[in-house]
Amino acid sequence: QGELLESGGGLVQAGGSLRLSCAASERTFSRACMGWFRQAPGKEREFVAAISRSGNLIDYGDSVKGRFTISRDNAKNTVYLQMNSLKPEDTAVYYCAADLFTTPQAMGVNPNGVDYWGQGTQVTVSS
Repeated sequence: QGELLESGGGLVQAGGSLRLSCAASERTFSRACMGWFRQAPGKEREFVAAISRSGNLIDYGDSVKGRFTISRDNAKNTVYLQMNSLKPEDTAVYYCAADLFTTPQAMGVNPNGVDYWGQGTQVTVSS
């Protein structure tokens, strides 16, 4: 509990950009594949992006490819999600996730293995 802390959500117009941040403890961050998921009202949780411990492996959900970029700063124990060309359908609560025993692709396929979840940050895109 309290392992992950997201920030950076808010209200933006369609076509705009936001950057989400997720800070973790060094103990967790240094060992974890980090990812982002989102959940809109009435919809299932959706995989957004994930990045390996080294940062060499990255995977994205189909709906965000080419618009979102995940990155991590291992010196700051922080993972980022740069979101560009936002659309109203990107509106959701975005959750940071840390999985100690997975790859980015596997994290997207099996989020039930995630070890830690953040509390979520709301992103609202107006049309």
